[in-house]
Amino acid sequence: MKKLVVIICLLFSFTITAQEWSSSFSDAVTKAKEQDKHLLLVFSGSDWCAPCIKLDQEIWQSSEFKKYAEKNLVLYKADFPRKKKNRLPSDLELANRELANTYNQQGYFPFVLLLDKDKNILSKTGYKNSSPSEYIKDLSTFVK
Repeated sequence: MKKLVVIICLLFSFTITAQEWSSSFSDAVTKAKEQDKHLLLVFSGSDWCAPCIKLDQEIWQSSEFKKYAEKNLVLYKADFPRKKKNRLPSDLELANRELANTYNQQGYFPFVLLLDKDKNILSKTGYKNSSPSEYIKDLSTFVK
């Protein structure tokens, strides 16, 4: 019985801290407008870019960032995987390339943009060897 209670608590805690990344940029923009939130646009190479992977593990997956994002941000990750097994559907791949042409012409990875709900750039950053609280502090200077 004790094990069952522990398992249920663990499952519940994972559900509470689940992070919701929008499935498309247009959905993210719509949600940002509806919820009056800023949009965090992340350009990532999820299966080849070491700093992208570290950013995901150290910041995006932290419970501190998840709590902050839930209250303040709408999230969208424009991913550019290289391995065949991780290939995105062609329509999503094309949409991400178009986003890169608009927001990441230099091809930086990881490249993190904080946008207002009208898609105006408020801040640009990337991977920083910092704690989630320091990263959030940098982002929150632009979030009202």
